[in-house]
Amino acid sequence: MAPKPLLLLLLLLLVRLLFLASADPSSDDLVAELETLRSRSPSGVIHFNDAAVSRFLSSAPSPRPYSILVFFDAAHLRSNPDLHLRELRSEFALLSASFSAHNPSSSRLFFADLEFGESQSSFSLFGVNSLPHIRIVTPNAGSLRDSEPMDQSNFAAGAESMAEFVASRTGLSLGPIQRPPPLSRGQIVALGVLLLILSPFVIKRILQGDTIFHDRKLWMASAIFVYFFSVSGAMHGIIRKTPMFLRDRNNPDRLIFFYQGSGMQLGAEGFAVGFLYTIVGLVIAFVTHVLVRIRSLAVQRTFMLVAMVIAYWAVRKVIHLDNWKTGYGIHAFWPNSWR
Repeated sequence: MAPKPLLLLLLLLLVRLLFLASADPSSDDLVAELETLRSRSPSGVIHFNDAAVSRFLSSAPSPRPYSILVFFDAAHLRSNPDLHLRELRSEFALLSASFSAHNPSSSRLFFADLEFGESQSSFSLFGVNSLPHIRIVTPNAGSLRDSEPMDQSNFAAGAESMAEFVASRTGLSLGPIQRPPPLSRGQIVALGVLLLILSPFVIKRILQGDTIFHDRKLWMASAIFVYFFSVSGAMHGIIRKTPMFLRDRNNPDRLIFFYQGSGMQLGAEGFAVGFLYTIVGLVIAFVTHVLVRIRSLAVQRTFMLVAMVIAYWAVRKVIHLDNWKTGYGIHAFWPNSWR
């Protein structure tokens, strides 16, 4: 039999080894845990909390064998339309799923999200005080504040800009983004069957000239809409995402629909000018297509006079608005021979 002191020493050594193995997991153990967590997520995004941040990031020895892209979220701010957290979270999940599809066995990059209500201390460790926010924790990042944030101006491009950001910081190729098709296979089949059923009736109506596209009123309304859309600057507003109105800073209850200054145009301004231009266009169309068909000369002159007054009023309003907004005036110049 072995002496009791020797048995006690062996037991102490065994307990010590077990404690060290459980307290300081190896890099391979951390990678294996992350891969297990990733496999449980449909999109491959791992949900982190304060304990996970401590285990896989702050307490893990540097350099780590992996990088982690972290999306910072807040449940109470998801309904805020200005932050677009839901849309960005969807793009983040799409990026993760695309990376997993192109790199199914890669353990160099993982995707994780943090929710503010669950992980406020982790938000403080990262130094995050505004949303939306995305950070990449590279293997050599010693402190969480040393992780690199993604520029918020690039969020508009979605998953593609996130992929470029990760590639520039890690050197990894994430591959093209695999977006789901707009229609599923079942929807395409159902749509094809519906078109086959309706095709004889549609062809018959087309041959008879009895469809909505043969209606002159539809094309007239479409032409007026295109004209209004072009002269109102609606496309400029869509591209620049200009607001319809602003709130007065000195009086929040007061709305500003017209902004004085040439550097900015509100949506309401464009619609007002487009409405005035449309009035002039409709007056000209009435004079050239309807008024000429009236045989009474007196009626023609009366309507022509009214049309000229309306057109003059609309153009004068546009000129007055342009002068008020930019300070430039319009003056008439007469030929020298008329003076």
